[in-house]
Amino acid sequence: MERACAGAKARAGTSAVACAVACSRSDRRTGSCRARAGRPTRLWEVGGGRGESSFARRASTESPSVSAKGGREEEEEEDDLRVAFVERKTKETSVFVKINLDGTGKCDCASGVPFLDHMLDQIASHGLFDVEVKAEGDIWIDDHHTTEDIALAFGQCLSRALGTRAGIQRFGDFSAPLDEALVHVVMDLSGRPHLSCDLEIPAERIGTFQTEMVEHFFQSLANTSGMTLHIRQLAGKNSHHIVEATFKAFARALRQACSPDPRRQGAVASSKGVLTQS
Repeated sequence: MERACAGAKARAGTSAVACAVACSRSDRRTGSCRARAGRPTRLWEVGGGRGESSFARRASTESPSVSAKGGREEEEEEDDLRVAFVERKTKETSVFVKINLDGTGKCDCASGVPFLDHMLDQIASHGLFDVEVKAEGDIWIDDHHTTEDIALAFGQCLSRALGTRAGIQRFGDFSAPLDEALVHVVMDLSGRPHLSCDLEIPAERIGTFQTEMVEHFFQSLANTSGMTLHIRQLAGKNSHHIVEATFKAFARALRQACSPDPRRQGAVASSKGVLTQS
């Protein structure tokens, strides 16, 4: 077993990433690496963690992104997993977002904006997605840049996790009540970004969070995810209730839209035959 891995490393050179690819290929022939690790080494895990991943460092750019579906080897081995991650770095923020669309509702979010973390938890919990967000931003100015860049990365991550969008329901529709508040969200994972948002939030801030950023969050997310999104407030007086009902309704509608449609049998839900932006 050790000789097989050593031989793969010798053939691939001293690069840890190249060794991982070679071991993965060797694994398909001999099963040696899979027996050792329980599964093939994935490129983004080389180096012991997200912060040390040579693959992530090599592929990361100033404006957008690195995805867990970034390479041919991963596409072959991970086609059945709807998981992606994105790293977005600018002079204002450093953001990492990871989504598993077929998760159990786990949320590990530290955005530096407490109320936003609470809302991201609603998306994970009610969408049954596993969501990880780590962000550092210029919150000493305000929450704008951090909230915006998290939304941009979230939308891009969602799009990558969906892949070709083949076999999904595509449309989502949900109304969520929270005490006196009631918000209706309808979406289409159409590949065409659009937001219509009709919220009347009485307070300018919830904690330190500027409530005008709610609409901007969803606009940014729609832009990078290729989502048509309609949000309507049907009732509500309490600002916290209105915003939280919005995120809960969004999560439930997104869960519905992302869910497999067994009658589609893997086909794209479009007469055009394509739902992606590219």
